This record gives sequence, structure tokens and C-alpha cells, in this order.
Amino acid sequence: MSDPDATSSSADHTLSERLNQNCFCVTLDRQLLCEALEHEAADPEFCEAYIRPKAHLFANVPVFLSASQVADMQAVVVAIEATTRLASYKAAVLSWAPEISCEDHGPIGALMGYDFHLGVDGPRLIEINTNAGGAFLNALLARAQRACCAEMDMPLVPQTFGYAAVRMFQEEWVRQRGTGTPHRIAIVDDNPEEQYLYPEFVLVRQVLAARGIDAVIADASNLRYEGGQLSVEGKPIDLVYNRVTDFAFEQPEYRALREAYRDGAVVVTPNPHNHALLADKRNLSLLSDPTVLEDWGLDPTHLARLRSIPRTVLVTPENADDMWKSRKGLFFKPMGGHGGKAVYRGDKVTKGVWAEIERGGYVAQTLVRPSERMIKIDDVPQVRKMDVRLYTYDSRVLLVAARLYQGQTTNFRTPGGGFAPVFVV
Repeated sequence: MSDPDATSSSADHTLSERLNQNCFCVTLDRQLLCEALEHEAADPEFCEAYIRPKAHLFANVPVFLSASQVADMQAVVVAIEATTRLASYKAAVLSWAPEISCEDHGPIGALMGYDFHLGVDGPRLIEINTNAGGAFLNALLARAQRACCAEMDMPLVPQTFGYAAVRMFQEEWVRQRGTGTPHRIAIVDDNPEEQYLYPEFVLVRQVLAARGIDAVIADASNLRYEGGQLSVEGKPIDLVYNRVTDFAFEQPEYRALREAYRDGAVVVTPNPHNHALLADKRNLSLLSDPTVLEDWGLDPTHLARLRSIPRTVLVTPENADDMWKSRKGLFFKPMGGHGGKAVYRGDKVTKGVWAEIERGGYVAQTLVRPSERMIKIDDVPQVRKMDVRLYTYDSRVLLVAARLYQGQTTNFRTPGGGFAPVFVV
């Protein structure tokens, strides 16, 4: 007898695939989006100043997923975070992490990002990020959509995303402090006003302020740590929402942040410990090795879910020759990389690039080609690659979004590309 749930799941997947190929309708109401952004930012000039100059930040079309695809991705997240609680896994990943990463003050990492490609046999996790950007922008993007296909459901975003985000920061505070609530949160990055996603920092600040928490946007180099108190421009900081990509705070400009974090004088999320457990690219070599995970005692249900992670290995001088020979089926990523920087699809690797890769510091991941979304530009059908990101906290999905792009990795330079809302069909 056939499984009716499996049949329904297959039909939903077929429908979502068909819509991604054939539904060209524009669902984004840009005027509504601007109104929502300006309201949230409490700034009538927000859209003109920050959004219109970024022509490829938001796509005009949505991405369609089946409910089973979303459930499968969430199950992978649950399995990964269950794995991070295994003593043997922790010992392995902390053995190659920077020393500061061994300090666990309690927080588990705000707004984790899990990135997937939709393979022919299900979603495949390709990357884990501890400082994934875009969630607050995507929450408003999803609310500025018009349904134009009968099969559409509303975008997968809770209307209470802002409240969920604030609760997340409060939970992170309690995990370290035990009680109370932060009075002031600093959103910290390098030269924040120059960051492409600076508009999101403004939204985070306003979301927090609207719910009674003072928030400031701060350059990491402007932080001061004196008398056991982290501050910026004389204002004490209780919690840092960390968007810095030096994940171990090693550079001199992070001295104040590093020392305050070490002393437990400030709550930092995400922090070096979170990155070491989850987002170091080397960890994928363990998460994609079922033999090792089984030996460590991972629950069989979680073990089965982690088979969706493409096999990943560390590139070493010993295996470099084999990696070169099989490079066309691989994707190379720097161990400490982020945001698609210095990543290479194997069939695009030149001898010059390979000389850098074979020295080490890279992982080789089995290539999983992204699925595609058809769009129209000037009424001409064009193909865009797509990936799907789950924004999560404590294994719970807060938001699902997609990114459309051309090239080897996601970017915001592609006509018709950018963040796209996810509709579940």
C-alpha cells in the first residue's frame, strides 16, 4: 500500500518546482515595502537613503517550497544542534578552534543561518553561519507581497518576528546572567555605516527600541573596556549583537570586545564559542562523516538527517593530488571564510588558485548544484540560481528566505536577484 503522506509530499514538491520554473508574476509591492521599512525604522527617508541605491537587494519574485522541504531542512538543523551537544564532537571541534573559543559563557548564538541547496533528492546543507545577515529585512520583505498564483500560501514568516527577535536576545542574556534583561544592546561591526546591510542594523536598533531596550550601532574599534564595563561613547553596553567576521576577535581593534568577552563582563551573541561549535568550515568534515558520528553515539534519527550534508574533507598536502584530480566534482571553501569570499567551484579553479588551496586552510565539499528560479527581465525569461536560508534560534525556525543570484556564490549584484520571500505550497 502506498503512503498517502509520501504521495502528498511528492505532489507538493512537484508543484513548487513547477511554480519556480513557470510562475513569472511579480509579487513584491515595492511601495508597500518602503512604507513598512520607513515605519519600522521610524525614518521617512529610510527607503530613499538606504534601499533605492541597492537595486539588487530584493528580488521581485518569490521562491516556492513544499512544506515537506521546509520540514526536512528544519530536521537537519535540529540534528546538527543535537550533535554539538555530544562531548566527543565538542572536544574535536574545540581542538582546532582558537583558544578564546573554549570559553562558554552560556549564549547559544542569536540568528543562526543554515543555507541549503535543493537537490534532486532533497535539501542539501551547504553552509552554517553564526552571524547571518538579512533576517530583519526579509521579515518586512515577506509582508510586502501580493499573491498572484492560486496555489500560493502567504510567505513563511511569523507576523511577530520582531517580538521573537527581542525574546531571543533576552534569552541569550538569561543564559549568561540568569535573570533580568539587558538595558542597552550594541549592534557591532567594522565600520558599520559602510556595510552593505547597514540598513538592517538600523532596523534592529528600532525593533529593540520599540520594545523598551536602548540600542546603539557601534564600530568595534570604538568600544572601550574599563573598570569591568564595556562602553561606547560613554554609554555602558550590556549585550553585544555581534556582526564582526573576525570570529575570534584576534585583530587589535577588537581588544576591548575580546577582553570584555573573556571576563564575562558583557554578553556577546553570537560569540567565538558559538562559531567554533557550529560555523567553522572544518566542522562539516565531521558532520558529514556518519561513521564518526555513529561512534560518538549520535541518535540514529539525527544521523539519518545529517546525510543531507555533502561529504566534506580538509584539504591537506597529503590528499591535495587526489583533490586536484577530482576537483570538478568539488567546491572549495576557506576554513575561516564567510559570505562566499575566496570560494571556488572546482571546475573553475586555475593552477594559480590551486597553489593557494593545496597549501591548506581549505575544505573540499562535494558539489551540490543549486536549483533554479526562472524570472523575466524586460519580458525575457532568464535563469537565476537560488539557495534557501533558515534563520533559527535554539533549533527553532524564526524565518525562511531565499536568495537569487548568478555566479559561483550568492551576491547582491545580479539583475533580478537578491533576497526573495519563500511561499509554501
